[in-house]
Amino acid sequence: MILTDIRNIIVSLAVPPLGLVFLALAGLFLLRARARLGRGCIATGLLGLALLATPLGSDALLWGLERDLPLSPPPDDPPRAIIVLGAETIRTRGGGADVGHLTLERIRAAAALQRATGLPILTSGGTTQADTPPVGVLMAASLRRDFRATVTWIEPKSRDTWENAAFSAAILRSSGIRSVYVVTNAWHMKRALIAFRHTDLVVTAAPTEPRSRLGPSLADFLPRATSWEYAWYGMHEWLGCVWYALR
Repeated sequence: MILTDIRNIIVSLAVPPLGLVFLALAGLFLLRARARLGRGCIATGLLGLALLATPLGSDALLWGLERDLPLSPPPDDPPRAIIVLGAETIRTRGGGADVGHLTLERIRAAAALQRATGLPILTSGGTTQADTPPVGVLMAASLRRDFRATVTWIEPKSRDTWENAAFSAAILRSSGIRSVYVVTNAWHMKRALIAFRHTDLVVTAAPTEPRSRLGPSLADFLPRATSWEYAWYGMHEWLGCVWYALR
């Protein structure tokens, strides 16, 4: 858990947009010793921050993540279960915990898919914050309470997407299931699919609604705070795809 926390801190500090802030600050320190390099770092950091603050900039990072997903089930081996991957949790006023907005998007999509297919659901996700239940447990509770969905399996130990895939596959293998739907955010699906390739499961993608849009409008050139958030997701996922591809 400590190593995971350290890794998450390093990633949060290094991945843009915050990484671009550090790049600009490094440029300030370099101005006296290496003026040209310092000015280049400052310009790159500030221009990058400005670009990623617009929906056009952040959506450009997400577009490649959300396309070319295997959305059609194989006709000779249709899915027999739904795996929904956990994201974040939040603390509630009473001192407890509940699913966060990204996790809520995912379980809402899983509940809709269960209503359409009648397939059993597996929730996957371990502990994301100290002294809180695993996200897989919170997801199952929300699915039952808020969506009247049934949850057959809970995977409560995974610390990341790689372990989501490995631990979920082990659970379903014991039930003789090898073809599944995987539910997660559209921009997270590509990395999830790389992780599931290292299991014996046949995966059909069932993403949430994509974030990126087909054509730009005038509003896409105007800055929004949420664009930095989605830019972080995009950069994090691209780096994660590279890391998973090399494992």
